[in-house]
Amino acid sequence: MTDADLARRAAELGARVVRDRPWEDIARQDKGGGDFATAVDVEAERAVLGLLRRERPEDAFTGEEGGSSGAAGAARRWLVDPLCGTLNFAVGTHLVAVNVALREHGRTTAAATADPYTGETYWTDGTAAHLRRDSRDGRDGRDTPLRPSADSRLVDLNLDPPYPNAPALRVARLLTDPEFESAFRPRVVSSTLAVAWVAAGRRAAYLTDGHLADSVHFAAGIALCQAAGCTVTDLRGAPVHSGGGGLIAAADPETHARLLELVTRQEGAPPHG
Repeated sequence: MTDADLARRAAELGARVVRDRPWEDIARQDKGGGDFATAVDVEAERAVLGLLRRERPEDAFTGEEGGSSGAAGAARRWLVDPLCGTLNFAVGTHLVAVNVALREHGRTTAAATADPYTGETYWTDGTAAHLRRDSRDGRDGRDTPLRPSADSRLVDLNLDPPYPNAPALRVARLLTDPEFESAFRPRVVSSTLAVAWVAAGRRAAYLTDGHLADSVHFAAGIALCQAAGCTVTDLRGAPVHSGGGGLIAAADPETHARLLELVTRQEGAPPHG
């Protein structure tokens, strides 16, 4: 089994756990700062890591709920976000994702994002990106290439903290920027499922602040967008993990340039490059 196949199967396994568990009255574990995990987060992570450890026992692993295991400086590390959109899940909103990514020598070489409620899995081997639909409702499980498109003009903004670039720069300010309003239509999904949607042509772009290096939340989506041919940088137009923080993932260079201009204008500085 290739690493890409394993990433896809692991994400799909986690998605089945999420899909098969009820959200009503789900037990919560407080993580502080208003954040929490549910019993389903923990169960899905256990299932995903169980498969990964059986297939790749020599690798290292980081799960959102359980933390890291294996050598600290391991060349190969699996990143697992077992339920991205926990608050959505806990109130019965079916906008969540299961993210699995393999970081190898500082590069994501395999990744998958699975949607528990549509049966869709977005996956990449680090070179090409694909969408696989499960066999429910007569679908055959074949892969189709991901093709980014800005035609929808829909831009997802992540409004969840932290905001390391504040107060000079806040993604949320775009919501009241007249030029943004005239060019795009904002959306707030509150799940990194929306990053995969950029790769698939269902969103024109996605923006977030935050420190994203080796992030269990964002590694898979970033890899999908890069493999699909999107334009991906940090909020200042530099390489996404270069230290500036944040993410602009856009379907094409023109959309990216327009968003970068709007974001950069907040700081009164010229765009990077």
